[in-house]
Amino acid sequence: MRTESFDWCRRVASPVLFVTLALFSLPHAASSQEVGQKVRVPTSHANVHMGPSSGQVILVLVAKDTVLPVTGRRGEWIEVELSPELRKTGMVMRWYKNENRGWMHESTVEVVKE
Repeated sequence: MRTESFDWCRRVASPVLFVTLALFSLPHAASSQEVGQKVRVPTSHANVHMGPSSGQVILVLVAKDTVLPVTGRRGEWIEVELSPELRKTGMVMRWYKNENRGWMHESTVEVVKE
């Protein structure tokens, strides 16, 4: 009986786990309300990453009160547009290429109310 239960769990749980992981790894599109919004850095500096993860390379540290346009979202990560001026006003970490977008965790920014 135990072997049958284990086999059933393995047959059912494996596909369910796979589908669940696949759904969570899909990019979440930004809603039409978010694209075009602007966010502001409320703290002394905030990291802008190359991708939507804290493990991704940090491109630049953005200074307090910098306002950035939102171009997308993936879960808790917000994609922002990077202007060439940030090379002068931010602390460049590894911005070697001419990336025009980066990712910030939503906890490091606040939405600008218009």
